[in-house]
Amino acid sequence: MAETSWNVKDKIVLVTGATNGIGKVTALRLAEQGAHVVIVSRSAQKCAAVTEEIRAQSGDAGVEWIAADLSSLAGIEEAAAEFRARHQQLHVLINNAGGVFARRLVTADGYEMTFALNHLSYFRLTELLRDLLVASAPARIVNVSSDAHYGGAMNFDDLMGVKRYSSWGAYSQSKLANVLFTYALARRLEGTGVTANALHPGFVATGFGRNNGGLMGMVMPLAHLFALKPDKGAETSVYLATAPDIMGVSGKYFADCRQKESSKASYDVAAQERLWSVSEQLVQRVAAPSTSGVAA
Repeated sequence: MAETSWNVKDKIVLVTGATNGIGKVTALRLAEQGAHVVIVSRSAQKCAAVTEEIRAQSGDAGVEWIAADLSSLAGIEEAAAEFRARHQQLHVLINNAGGVFARRLVTADGYEMTFALNHLSYFRLTELLRDLLVASAPARIVNVSSDAHYGGAMNFDDLMGVKRYSSWGAYSQSKLANVLFTYALARRLEGTGVTANALHPGFVATGFGRNNGGLMGMVMPLAHLFALKPDKGAETSVYLATAPDIMGVSGKYFADCRQKESSKASYDVAAQERLWSVSEQLVQRVAAPSTSGVAA
């Protein structure tokens, strides 16, 4: 931790959800700055194609990929194990994978898809790689959240939306979970040289939401006509990964490359700790959860 300045060149960076949208642009921009980038996404075919594209555009032949389904605990563990088999250091972890789902879907572990992909993947992957980040300090964790978290509420009696499900409610809850997790993580990382921050990328024109049929599938392409381009949406993620002026800044929420206040609910330390405890239980569970939801 002797390093007192920050330059992402030659640093090892892991970016999840990096085969399209802001994740893809983030990986490209970091490769262009000389980082050693590893992308993670579900499809091996897409990972390979995007890796070649980033290599060609950035001139960096060292870009790597790992194919893993981050909606499942087994997939998260496989991704972490594969990364550790290749690298002994990790300087920047960008948790970017996510989605919104019009109807309630269940993962291989029996968890509601939005909560599993948007929050539990962040939580579990970070925990599995945290020792590498600490050993590589100074290091940074960047969690892509959303201003949707302002309308979110943690329904600890029905986190999985068994009793009642709405796509927006599940999404805004998961984005609030990202911020709560970031703040709890930052406390646990104090004194290690590893920082953790969350961000709002803006409403970005990507493939996000287009995986749904019905009304959402029709509305999203129209809404994207007014959305930011992925290049703009990736700016804050890239800033948090590269900016020397935020060296040591941790436990903050950013938008447009500036700190901003997150929701009042996100500063509830009891909720942060409750979410942490519930998340630990969920990622350690071997059997599928009951259909009654999870309460702490």
